[in-house]
Amino acid sequence: MTSFESAPGQVPPPDAVHPRDSSPETPTSVTRLNETIRDFVQRWSAVWVEGEITAWNLRGGHVFGRLKDASGDAMISFRLWSSTLQRLPDTLRSGDRVVACVKPDYFVKSGDFSFTVSSMRHTGLGEQLEKLERLRAQLRSEGLFDPATKKRLPFLPTVIGLITGERSDAEKDVHRNAELRWPHVRFRTIHAAVQGDRCVPETLSALQTLDADPEVDVIIIARGGGDPQTLLGFSDERLLRAVAAASTPIVSAIGHENDHPLLDEVADLRASTPTDAAKKVVPDVAEQRAIVQQLRSRARTRLTQRVSHDIAQLEQLRTRPVLRSPESLLTSRTHELWTLRSRGRDIVGRQMDAADRQATHLRASLRALSPGATLDRGYAIAHVGDGVIVRDAAQAPAGTAVVVTVAQGSFAARSEGEVPEAPASRDTTRGDSRMDS
Repeated sequence: MTSFESAPGQVPPPDAVHPRDSSPETPTSVTRLNETIRDFVQRWSAVWVEGEITAWNLRGGHVFGRLKDASGDAMISFRLWSSTLQRLPDTLRSGDRVVACVKPDYFVKSGDFSFTVSSMRHTGLGEQLEKLERLRAQLRSEGLFDPATKKRLPFLPTVIGLITGERSDAEKDVHRNAELRWPHVRFRTIHAAVQGDRCVPETLSALQTLDADPEVDVIIIARGGGDPQTLLGFSDERLLRAVAAASTPIVSAIGHENDHPLLDEVADLRASTPTDAAKKVVPDVAEQRAIVQQLRSRARTRLTQRVSHDIAQLEQLRTRPVLRSPESLLTSRTHELWTLRSRGRDIVGRQMDAADRQATHLRASLRALSPGATLDRGYAIAHVGDGVIVRDAAQAPAGTAVVVTVAQGSFAARSEGEVPEAPASRDTTRGDSRMDS
């Protein structure tokens, strides 16, 4: 008896029934069915398939995604294990067009059918990506990526220049979000092809027109997301150098958060999405009003504190005795002035008295030493010739005319010669002579 055979009248267990031998009386189990499907799927060989990544979810180091056909009518799920992910390019993301080597796999427990990726790469972009990397290195060496060369955006632009596709979601996003933030914002929009051969020339023409407009304060170049192939126009060297040479600040809003054309590096500001560009270019009127209100409140508080502080200081000064009764300061100073004046008068009086006494003493001394005082005591001065004072009797021999000066005037006399000394009657004054008038 085989594993699929049973004794007569006995129903075999479901796990023992092969799906091809199942019947309403002898059904197979779900596990047996899934194992049969798995065994059948595992005999399939790996295939290379081309499509666009529409989902790229990283969980636990593994990637779970979906790959869509170019026509959009078919889609497969794929799993990319962490060991394989480490060997793939780091630039793979949702929206990329790729070729992948996949092998079908069927999971018994969940009944899920999926494909396991063993290799994946961009399709048709290998050489172009290499060229872009060389261009990136060249522009970086020339300083086009240098943050110091970036122009600052105006706080509130008068007119915003917008280069985008006609009737595109990017245009709607920029307008809607900008107008929500600042209702009176103005736009000058020029439509251009955002992919294909017309992308670069039309974008260059629009950029030249807006850059020459004196009313345009900032220019936004915007488009929605896409695979690297469709975004190649925004890594064109002609466009990049035109952006670097523009006098108007330029904002790059190309694709989604993960899209990075070279325009992002050269532009003065990179926005992750068109919506983000509107938020970065236009200030939020509600936020600005809140800031103004906050500044007003802070200024009012500071001013109130300052006035209150000054009032308190003024009140403190007013309560001081000198300000409460100013005449008290004058009264105390008046008494001090009267005391100093009295003291000064006393000092000057004493000094005057001392000076007067000294003058009197000096006057008496001068008078005692003067010739007039000597003449007052009865002495006389004899002069001969042209006023020579006679100090020796020999100076006035007999017959010499002599002028004699006494206390009260002078008179003329003539010498009769030297008088012999008479010790008994000799006067104490030496040099006296006998003279006739």
